[in-house]
Amino acid sequence: MSEYRLNVVLYHPEIPQNTGNIMRSCVGFHCKLHLIQPLGFQLDEKKLRRSCVDYFDALEYEVYDDFSDFEAKNPGKYIFLTRYGHRSPSVIPFRELAETQKIYLIFGAESTGIAYDILKSHLKDCYRIPTTDKIRSLNLANCAAIVMFLAREQISDDLICFEEPDTLKGKNFLENLNLSEIHTKNKEYKGGF
Repeated sequence: MSEYRLNVVLYHPEIPQNTGNIMRSCVGFHCKLHLIQPLGFQLDEKKLRRSCVDYFDALEYEVYDDFSDFEAKNPGKYIFLTRYGHRSPSVIPFRELAETQKIYLIFGAESTGIAYDILKSHLKDCYRIPTTDKIRSLNLANCAAIVMFLAREQISDDLICFEEPDTLKGKNFLENLNLSEIHTKNKEYKGGF
């Protein structure tokens, strides 16, 4: 088991596709996922696994009965993402925080967010992704990916690749690509090959 300095916490997630997408992002950004019950789906649900694609086996995750159970087992710095926060997560000194403790990025249920009593007791650790006043919030999976990226930009991790790894297509894939060997309809790259 690897040591995860960056962790993602989903408080009462409801939509399996969002959680599946977050699972995939956790694998990509080398984060452990923490799920706080109740969940709006079963972990073996087809929609969840389809969203996570074939990365489920690479995911490290844990499920908790409630927030108190999670809190008792996970000391560290809690960062709450909520529409009621007053600062952008871009101001968080992730690198500095990660030097001394684990970081937990906490996201709420799609319909109700994080319980108000939990947020009230952690006001100084509440952040908001800035948006216009035309929407209440962004999609949960998008929010998680945005904040994981912001954190990972500051926190180094030997498992993160800054170029296409050789285990996939390799860093020189485009340079070595012979377009004349590709069928005419695929000359404009549309992904997947």
